[in-house]
Amino acid sequence: MADENEDNKEYRWETGYEKTWEALEEDEDGLLESSIADIIEKSKRKRHADKIGVRLGMMRHMNVIVDCSEAMQDQDLKPTRHMCTLKLFEGFIEEFFEQNPISQLGIIVTRNKRAERLTDLSGNYRRHLEALQTQCSDPNYCIGEPSLQNSLELAYSTMRMLPTHTSREVLVIMGSLTVCDPGDINVIIQQLASAGIRCSVIGLAAEVCVYKLLARLTRGSYSVVLDDRHFRDLLSAQVEPIPMPESGDASLVKMGFPHHLSHGGKEAPFTTCMCHLEDGSSNNSTTNSNSNSNSNNTSSKLNKLGYFCPQCRSKYCELPVECRTCGLTLATSLHLARSLHHLAPVKPFDPLDVKTNLTSLPRKLCYACQKTFNEEKNVYRCGSCHCVYCLECDLFIHDILHSCPGCTIRPTPTPAITPTHHNHTNGGGPGVGDYSKKLKV
Repeated sequence: MADENEDNKEYRWETGYEKTWEALEEDEDGLLESSIADIIEKSKRKRHADKIGVRLGMMRHMNVIVDCSEAMQDQDLKPTRHMCTLKLFEGFIEEFFEQNPISQLGIIVTRNKRAERLTDLSGNYRRHLEALQTQCSDPNYCIGEPSLQNSLELAYSTMRMLPTHTSREVLVIMGSLTVCDPGDINVIIQQLASAGIRCSVIGLAAEVCVYKLLARLTRGSYSVVLDDRHFRDLLSAQVEPIPMPESGDASLVKMGFPHHLSHGGKEAPFTTCMCHLEDGSSNNSTTNSNSNSNSNNTSSKLNKLGYFCPQCRSKYCELPVECRTCGLTLATSLHLARSLHHLAPVKPFDPLDVKTNLTSLPRKLCYACQKTFNEEKNVYRCGSCHCVYCLECDLFIHDILHSCPGCTIRPTPTPAITPTHHNHTNGGGPGVGDYSKKLKV
């Protein structure tokens, strides 16, 4: 909303003169990579600080709109924008389902002034990866101009009827500076905002007014990539669950925990799961198909193993999934446990300047990787166990590990200046007593 108030005051060329280049400093070799890395790291730490005390949406439905227009063939991202986007997007899909195992994702591509649905909303990440590799890997796939309006309307048609206890999101990866739409795009933007569908945009070229307007009205985020590493960080930021609106009511979600059906000692018959039932019908209707591929598809559909819905006995080959027969969400306890770290995230560590605090530190080494602090500019100390970590380990703990190694080992916090002592215990730990308190809050 601050951007809206600022835009209403005056035009950009009428604002005050800003020396934006002063934020960039050259290193000893005359390069700007260190300054860009500092900007990215500061944004990461700010993102971790904003997660504390925020109600998050654990069940997510996200449609990703990928630009496959002619502009994606530019080579400012190596080897091309299209190939770089596919490579990073594949990693994003795997990380998304790793951090959000009970969520669903769909892919929409826009090219040649149209919007095409590549995959439906599904929790099967292999289906998304196969669709990208088989249909979008061709360099000649990118043609024409994108249509943002058609893409948003296609995403809106599939997400407007979803339940309100799930977060509904749209992520737009756009490389073109222009769009070709059949009507007024402000209409669909207002519909998305009214429905509470959050839209975030990642631009590959430059800032565009309509992309910024879309993100602002739908309470999303809008960023322009600096390089491929920054592109990866922006995608990783979309992996974390978004805050739920304050107006949303807490509701209980009925879930089923399927099991392998017993046949009383008899050999289980070969059956087709509900996941590949539509694939079999579509393959039978298509022509000019390869006989080898048909035999492989048949062997993958007919099998003895599978997960059976406890409510309607429908068979599925992978979890989590939403039952197509009764609509029950099927998952395992492991999927719920993997989503648990979002409820109690690791608190941001306190930054310490190495030059002023190096002598007072009990250890001159990182507690995790044992790297010396002589080459570090800042180090970070846990507020509970007072263990000191380097920057790489700090980001690794908050992004991937989701638990402090010092707090896991030590039953009680140690003073910040006294030497460290390893007290190993068989149970308890700092997370047991504090964990129930965090959940009550």
